[in-house]
Amino acid sequence: MKTIEKKAALAELEKLYPDAKPALQFKTPYELLVAVVLSAQCTDERVNKVTAVLFEKYSTPEKMLQLSQAELERYIFSCGFYRMKAEHILSASKDILEKFGGEVPNTVEDLMSLAGVGKKTANVVYSVAFGGAAIAVDTHVFRVSNRLGLAKGSTPEKVEEGLCKAIPKTDWAKAHHWLIYHGRRVCHSQRPDCEHCTLQNVCDYFKQGGKNAVKPKKKD
Repeated sequence: MKTIEKKAALAELEKLYPDAKPALQFKTPYELLVAVVLSAQCTDERVNKVTAVLFEKYSTPEKMLQLSQAELERYIFSCGFYRMKAEHILSASKDILEKFGGEVPNTVEDLMSLAGVGKKTANVVYSVAFGGAAIAVDTHVFRVSNRLGLAKGSTPEKVEEGLCKAIPKTDWAKAHHWLIYHGRRVCHSQRPDCEHCTLQNVCDYFKQGGKNAVKPKKKD
C-alpha cells in the first residue's frame, strides 16, 4: 500500500468510526487490567457479564486478594482458561500492592512486569487507562492491517511495528479502535463484507480478489 493510500485508509476509518471506544466496561485502571486479562480468547460481551458481578465486591487489588484462587476461578469460569487467568490476576494484584504501592503502573515496561500481562495487554491499559500512545494488536487489528496493506507481518509484533510507522503517533490509540470496529463490523475473519466496504479502492486483499491473506504464525 502506497503512502497516499495509507492516509486515505486512515481518513476513511476515522470517518466510519469517529466514536470508536473500548467495548470492555471498567471504572478504574485496575478494573481495565483485570478485564483485559479475562478477554484473552473470550468475547468482550462475556467478560462484561463476568466483571459486572466480580467487581461488585472485588474491584481493587486488596479486595481481589481476599479471594482464594479456587474462589476466583468460580467467578471467571465462563471466560475460559480460568485457572491460568485466576493465577495471573491474583499474582498481578499482589505485585501491584507490593511493588507499585497499590496503583496500576502507568508504563508499558512496568505493566509487562505483572503476571499475565504481555505487550498487547500492556498497550491497551497504557493507551486506554493512561492516555499513552500505543497500538495493541489483537486478532482484528492483525487481520485488518494485513488485508488492507496498512501494515503487513506474520506476527503481532511486526504488525505493531508497521502500524507505528504508518500512523501518526497522535492517532495510535484511536486507530487501534478504528481497526477493531472495522474487523467486527465489516472485515470479518471468515466472510469479509468486501461488497459493501468503502475501503475497496485502497485494500490489497480486495485488489487480489480476496486471496493471499496473511495468517499469524503459531507460537511454539
